[in-house]
Amino acid sequence: MTIVKINAITVPADSGDELAHRFAARAGAVDDQDGFEGFELLRPTDERTTWLVITRWRDEDAFESWVKSPAFAHGHRSAAERAGEPAPRPVGVHSEVWSYAPAGGSDPARR
Repeated sequence: MTIVKINAITVPADSGDELAHRFAARAGAVDDQDGFEGFELLRPTDERTTWLVITRWRDEDAFESWVKSPAFAHGHRSAAERAGEPAPRPVGVHSEVWSYAPAGGSDPARR
C-alpha cells in the first residue's frame, strides 16, 4: 500500500528560496530507489514559513530501506560537501516527518 511521508521544514522567512535551490541541486537523487513513487516540494503561499517535502513510497519497508541506504546519506549532503568543501549553514530551523496513508481522493488518470 502506498505511504506518504511529509517532511515539514520551517525556515526563516527570507530563506525559502535557498531551500528550493538546495532541493533543485539534488533533483532526481531519489528517483531510482526501489519503491519510490514521487516527490513534491511545496512552497507556502501565505505568511507561513513551513515548506512541505512530500514523497510517496510503495510501502514503509521501501521508505525505511532508502533512509538506511548510503544514497540517503549522500543525497542529504550539500553540493559543497560532496565537492570536499565545508558544509553551508542549515536553512531549516525545525523539521519533522509526518506519515500518512491515502484514504480517499480522485484518480488524475480518470480526468
